[in-house]
Amino acid sequence: MTDKPARGFLATRLRNYFLTGLIICAPLAITAWITWSFILWADSWVKPYLPFDYNPDNFLPYPVPGFGLLTALMLITLVGFFAANLIGRSIVGFGESLLVRTPLVRSIYKGLKQIFQTVLQDQSNSFKKAGLIEYPSAGLWALVFIATDAKGEMAIKFTERGLDMVAVFLPPTPVPTAGFLIFVQREKIVPLDMSPEDAAKLLLSGGLVAPDYLPKALPMPEETVPAALKRGKTVSRP
Repeated sequence: MTDKPARGFLATRLRNYFLTGLIICAPLAITAWITWSFILWADSWVKPYLPFDYNPDNFLPYPVPGFGLLTALMLITLVGFFAANLIGRSIVGFGESLLVRTPLVRSIYKGLKQIFQTVLQDQSNSFKKAGLIEYPSAGLWALVFIATDAKGEMAIKFTERGLDMVAVFLPPTPVPTAGFLIFVQREKIVPLDMSPEDAAKLLLSGGLVAPDYLPKALPMPEETVPAALKRGKTVSRP
């Protein structure tokens, strides 16, 4: 009779040890796998276009992972450096003018360029805040990423109807790689203090991983503030 509680206790301890190890090892393994896959993907795109003498895989007994990714980062940085001066801007402008005159290609290029400019520019606030909206019906709340104010024809149509609309991105759970673009009235969006990274973690975990939150201190009631402090004066103690 005494062996059964002992075996049950041991099984419980082993289960807890396994779960603790899984919590530690699984994120590390998945992160390493995603990083390694990205490095190999970048190498497979860049290395075939490298000159033979500049590809270390051709004269070393073993491949060098990450060399293609490093080369791509250096080339992108050099392109940005040359595009920052007058001659580089002229060359880029000439190349863009050729793309704009090419049917089908111009629509793809202009759309992609506008997306990257909106997302990557420092002055852009797109997707830097998360919020809540009532979706798909009243009383049900969905987590969204606030994109930007309505622009162009959309803004004109909304303004004609007296609406102040904001574009938000509604991602699905648990893989937020696709979603819906929704225009919501500004006053119907509940902005959140959490960062977009924390909001993404909440989505990926299906609501299991919620970021820590310390509510802001409530302002002092007006009647408790001394009149001298309201006027910006110091109160001398007796």
